[in-house]
Amino acid sequence: MTNYIPYSDNIEVQQSDEQQINNKIVESMARVNRLMYEKHRHAIRDAHAKSHGILKGELQIYDNLPEHIAQGLFKSPRSYPVIVRFSTAQGSIMPDKMSVFRGMAIKVIGVEGEKLLPELSDAVTQDFLLVNYPIIPTGTIKEYLAAQENIEKMADSGELLQQIGQKAAVGVQKVLAAVGLADDTNQLSAPGPHILGDTYFSMAALRYGDYVAKINVKPLSENVKALAGQKIDDQIIDNDEHAFLTEIIASFFQSGTAEYEMGAQLCTDLDSMPIEDGSVQWPEEKSPYQPVAKLVFHPQETFSAARRVYADDVLSFNPFHCLPEHRPLGNIMRVRRLAYERSSSYRHHMNAQERGEPQSIDELPE
Repeated sequence: MTNYIPYSDNIEVQQSDEQQINNKIVESMARVNRLMYEKHRHAIRDAHAKSHGILKGELQIYDNLPEHIAQGLFKSPRSYPVIVRFSTAQGSIMPDKMSVFRGMAIKVIGVEGEKLLPELSDAVTQDFLLVNYPIIPTGTIKEYLAAQENIEKMADSGELLQQIGQKAAVGVQKVLAAVGLADDTNQLSAPGPHILGDTYFSMAALRYGDYVAKINVKPLSENVKALAGQKIDDQIIDNDEHAFLTEIIASFFQSGTAEYEMGAQLCTDLDSMPIEDGSVQWPEEKSPYQPVAKLVFHPQETFSAARRVYADDVLSFNPFHCLPEHRPLGNIMRVRRLAYERSSSYRHHMNAQERGEPQSIDELPE
């Protein structure tokens, strides 16, 4: 029998000068937020600012899960409605033609029980935030601070689109190419494969009930499996290099149904599967992802004006908006808790929009 590491409150280790570093990161991000507001005259997220599709779906928890993965939200078989937002990672609105990480944010509706964030303790929602890469390249807050200060420096020079776009996109392209998520040309014109064929990861660890895990979501139905690694047609890109990711999602769901599978990779060894360094990929030969649930999406309009406004201006997605049994872990996640709340509050205030947590899937506009 596999020995899974039990969760305990002391599994996290505070970093030296963590509070001071966190404050510097959050203040830098807030300054960039203000610069982006002045650029767009509309407040946007400090990461994953650009939506590409907002989907209504269903999360179906599998029956007869073994005890070690029947934890927290996944303890009992049940179906939950979900809102899923596909995005790209930059904190600015960039052309889709530029290679960057993609995101899948999942809001599960109908989750009873007190939530971790005090201000959302009575909400009936739970969020999972995933990216199409298994690790956080800046795995500790010291590395993250250096990257964030560089972003602010470029933003303050008034050349954010040019410099971040050119330097970061080529760097990301190399990382994506190394794991087969894009080609190896290292050109800004290489946009990576079809967004619906990607596998998405929590990157960092989270509490998983009595244990510790990472989460992923991968294609399950044959039609989205077939999109994994599939090059996007040049004609589609040429028709609209700024918004072709939005177009290919919308086109697929005009008539298509998609299924994805959610899995949990439980920690078995804190040395090779660390909590405090998000840049270390947990070896699947030591602990493979185990299926826990299925995501199902039926045909729908994925980017109506009303849906876009609802997802971009009303909703927030926060990895700490969760049951305590799924609390994110590690120093990068601890600073993200501060940053997400600061960014969300600023965005809603400047856009004169009240933050909303849906009580029902019916609140998602058609």
